[in-house]
Amino acid sequence: MPIDRKDWAQRFPEFLVEAETLLAKSEECLNHLQLISNDKDAIDCMQSTLLKLASRAEALALEAISEFSLHIYSLLNLTQEHVDLHEQALDALRNCFTLMAWQLELVDPNTGQLGLDETEQTSLIEAFAFQVGQSQFQSSLPSKRLPPLSYSGRQA
Repeated sequence: MPIDRKDWAQRFPEFLVEAETLLAKSEECLNHLQLISNDKDAIDCMQSTLLKLASRAEALALEAISEFSLHIYSLLNLTQEHVDLHEQALDALRNCFTLMAWQLELVDPNTGQLGLDETEQTSLIEAFAFQVGQSQFQSSLPSKRLPPLSYSGRQA
């Protein structure tokens, strides 16, 4: 179902505030991981905020932001069994969050368009994938369907 532009324009400012809050929370988790390496709770928190951000972005048809969030989530999810978010991986992840914050600022509040060259997104995802030992990571997800949020994810 296409999004009504008037409805979108009313919902976007609220989304923007929530997205900035979710990104800030993810960055707090990242800072925590720099102090306490590979802390599962911090990784879980980051994953839940990324899923929530992806879901909210998808609801407003902001595909670039939704997909970017899902790619980061997927890489973090792949590392759950053998977590090693060392300093270079955390730096690569921080670069992803920085780009996402810029992208949020660049969304046209009237049209919802994000004039974007996906090259930078792709290179940052590949850099993060490499740092977490997933050099064979596919940069496109097979499905845009979001995994259901767990109870703890809804509180993110």
